[in-house]
Amino acid sequence: MLRVVFMGTPDFAVPMLVGLLAAGHQVAAVYTRAPRPAGRGMDERKVPVHLHAERAGLPVHTPRTLTDKDEQQLFASHGADVGVVVAYGLILPRPVLVAPRAGCLNLHASALPRWRGAAPIARAIIAGDAVTAATVMRMDEGLDTGPVCLAEPVQIGSDMSAGELHDVLAERGTALMLRALGDVERGALACVPQSAEGVTYAAKVAKTETGIDFARTAREVHDHVRGLSPVPGAWFAAGDKRIKVLRTRLAHGAGPAGTVLGASATVACGEGAVELVELQRAGRRPMPAEEFLRGYPLPAGLRLQGGR
Repeated sequence: MLRVVFMGTPDFAVPMLVGLLAAGHQVAAVYTRAPRPAGRGMDERKVPVHLHAERAGLPVHTPRTLTDKDEQQLFASHGADVGVVVAYGLILPRPVLVAPRAGCLNLHASALPRWRGAAPIARAIIAGDAVTAATVMRMDEGLDTGPVCLAEPVQIGSDMSAGELHDVLAERGTALMLRALGDVERGALACVPQSAEGVTYAAKVAKTETGIDFARTAREVHDHVRGLSPVPGAWFAAGDKRIKVLRTRLAHGAGPAGTVLGASATVACGEGAVELVELQRAGRRPMPAEEFLRGYPLPAGLRLQGGR
């Protein structure tokens, strides 16, 4: 078994921490993002990895930066065999990357070099990719540029949401990282440089991107909705109300883009149409469209407004 420093922040990283402990690895320390004000009361809220680490009785560190020499010395003092990094959120400078005996291994949710960066799951779905991957790479000082050690392709179903793909990749990625750690123990982990071709960047999704542009094709609208579901969620406006769309399906129909075509909430797109399947108003729970429309009808002929 290995002595590990674990570095991660969101829900996506929690299965990895659980898997490390279940496999018997010694987690010497957990590094995660510091609590931030959230909610109506703006109370400081701990991130998911922080909460799980505390429940497991693990020491937790929340530095604002790792460029400070004292923080780097503290990191090195853990005497780790390897660093395991999953969606941590801070840049790791070279003194941190080389402190563990076997360096730092990162789980990335894409088929590198495609979708380097912060939002690989959303970007892959929005782009209409049919396949992605869980990838373990040895970290270097670049943005997801390190050599790839292990990768497992994952099919993206034509109706799969970002939330569903998130869960699949977290599970597959945990198993893949545990395989990589086994190779580290045996001195057999081999990593190969990434291709210089096919590089794309997965920028964080901006608020300005979340409005639905019904002037696009039905397939593009459908991919946009599922790529942002459940968070942050794509939306349209009907009157003065903004309505989040969590699920759609491709449908038959034609008309001016954004026009509701029938009682089933089929909406015309620039080419083709989509049916609204799951909707949510602000402060309400998500609802199947049939239930939603009983309380908030979208009559045929209504023009829905989105973003461009």
